[in-house]
Amino acid sequence: MPWVFLVIAAFMELVWATALKQSDGFTRLWPSLIGLSVALLSVVVLSLSLRDLPVGTAYAVWVGLGSLGVAVTGMIVLGESVTVPRVACLALILIGVIGLKAVEG
Repeated sequence: MPWVFLVIAAFMELVWATALKQSDGFTRLWPSLIGLSVALLSVVVLSLSLRDLPVGTAYAVWVGLGSLGVAVTGMIVLGESVTVPRVACLALILIGVIGLKAVEG
């Protein structure tokens, strides 16, 4: 169950980061409220995974999956650039997350 919490928390990273982008520097109310609320909820769910996982592993996976999700969302939804070096670096993040899961169990 801690890994499920961790993946949920990482998905929330994608939601809050995208909402904050849409908030236009906290000048738009609803995206700002969604971003801040989901960010707080993400940390709460992360804390549930920390009951059973080492903090270093959990935090690295949380940030890694969250960053990967936000970057892919930016490329697909927001029209950010898709380049071979960028995709290769994102693949390395995914490989690192998979590696942490493999060694942590």
